[in-house]
Amino acid sequence: MATPLSDTSLSPLKTIAVVGLGTMGTGIAEVLAKAGRHVVGIDVSEAAAAGARAALEAATARAVLRGRLSEPERADALARVRISTDLRAAAGADLVIEVVPESYEIKQQVLRELDGIVRPETILATGTNALSVTRLAADSAHPERVLGLHFFNPAPAMRLVEVVSSVLTAPQAVAAVTDLAIELGKEPVAIGDRPGFVADGLLFGYLNQAAAMYEAKYASREDIDAAMRLGCGLPMGPLTLLDLIGIDTARTVLEAMYAASRDRMHAPAPILKQLSAAGLTGRKSGRGFYTYEAPGSATMVRDALTPLEGAFLTPGRPVRSVGVAGSGTMAAGIAEVFAKAGYDVVLAARSEDKARAARARIGASLSRSVDKGRLTAEAAARTLDRITPAGSCDAFADVDLAVEAVAEDLEVKRQLFAALDKVCKPGAVLATTTSSLPVIACARATARPQDVIGMHFFNPAPAMKLVEVVRTVLTADDVHATAREVCAAIRKHPVDCGDRAGFIVNALLFPYLNNAIKMVQEHYASLDDIDAAMKLGGGYPMGPFELLDVVGLDVSLAIEKVLHREFRDPGLAPAPLLEHLVAAGCLGRKTGRGFREYARR
Repeated sequence: MATPLSDTSLSPLKTIAVVGLGTMGTGIAEVLAKAGRHVVGIDVSEAAAAGARAALEAATARAVLRGRLSEPERADALARVRISTDLRAAAGADLVIEVVPESYEIKQQVLRELDGIVRPETILATGTNALSVTRLAADSAHPERVLGLHFFNPAPAMRLVEVVSSVLTAPQAVAAVTDLAIELGKEPVAIGDRPGFVADGLLFGYLNQAAAMYEAKYASREDIDAAMRLGCGLPMGPLTLLDLIGIDTARTVLEAMYAASRDRMHAPAPILKQLSAAGLTGRKSGRGFYTYEAPGSATMVRDALTPLEGAFLTPGRPVRSVGVAGSGTMAAGIAEVFAKAGYDVVLAARSEDKARAARARIGASLSRSVDKGRLTAEAAARTLDRITPAGSCDAFADVDLAVEAVAEDLEVKRQLFAALDKVCKPGAVLATTTSSLPVIACARATARPQDVIGMHFFNPAPAMKLVEVVRTVLTADDVHATAREVCAAIRKHPVDCGDRAGFIVNALLFPYLNNAIKMVQEHYASLDDIDAAMKLGGGYPMGPFELLDVVGLDVSLAIEKVLHREFRDPGLAPAPLLEHLVAAGCLGRKTGRGFREYARR
């Protein structure tokens, strides 16, 4: 029977051994040394040990140059680090953190050897981000002292630390490493043991879906990455991130997650296996989804898949005037974008009063830009003068491009496109801004489906740079070219994709949000811990529950249903908790309550 840790485990963790001196291990050693801990860095490879010492010297030198450390502080930190190639150097440690490769066999061997080296009260922490902490602990002579301590890369910069308990872990061990994490300036999140934990459990499913999307040739690697950076504000696109993490590492994490969940979304995309088998593991090998200047370099270089600038040979149709149908936030934002770019805009609503009210909101938006110094008063006045309000789409007779931005209801959109077909002149391009409905259904409501394309703007349209350009099987080449040319003219970044549910962004974003809801539903982690994990560990601008409440739970549920209906994947079925909240009228910020409660305006 496992005995609890002795009281000496409650003493400060002053000497800490780090086993495995790759990028992560070296980063953890740097954090500990800067925080005043005595560090024993251990790696069986003499080259890795020497590389770790050089990396620590370089990192602390950069910290001095940036004013984050003084020269005496740097000298003291380096003096606290001892590097060894012998695991027995960990004998006097209060805590050992292993960050060896993600393999049960390797990690279990290290933990077994440590059992015979360290004191009985020494805490053993595994840095795994995918393997079962319980399984690793069960193989130890003292399972009560084994837990997970998952730092994020780069360890000196990333604030999140996941503290992972197994059913065998002693509470005082958890308390000791949690206190340590706080003293290191980190944000510890205490969670239970399941593959991927919180951050990687959500992140790797999303990365896997992005790899599968690329493998299916639905969109280019550049467009997938740009879509998620510009559409969601992520610091890095998913395929670039896979190259950084290591494609072989990602595959290992996903295999572990799939073994536990049997969720198809965690079954590694075949391309991950193919690239790994070919040794194309990302930045560390010099090639993965992208090609790099050299192994280990972050600098991408052109390869056979890199698109050529201006590669579209078909010229677009001339566009001088634009019609925008709708009077809501999105329609007003799109009208503002086109008018700012110098286009004459007809803004049509169901009544002239509604159109005038929408134009007035644009005027208020332009005034805010003037107040913030982003626009001159003269430019704002000229922009507003280019917008003509109208009480129906009959005013679109002379526009070159008609953009529909009405309610996300297929029948409403079909009726509008049938009307546009009758009103708009021959050769006019007809665009829908739908975020989830089939563009082809809008096209087939007209007698000119070749002139119809999707142009999915993101909210708020004046600020968001991304436009998903959605081509149907009937869209003409010059219509596609027109949409891309117009995006360039209004200073938006177009990404190309086909006409299927969710396009790029929503098809990758909403399954991630749905999985976050399932974590709460299963009582695995709290709203606050999940939001903190994704912001601090993944660099997301908002946690999933913050975002869900902003988007609206009813809107989110509708998109989840569309994705589930299209792809028939059980893993895409909306989480019951989301359905229950929507049924109760808890729709997010707009109703004052969603996953959280908000003060009524």
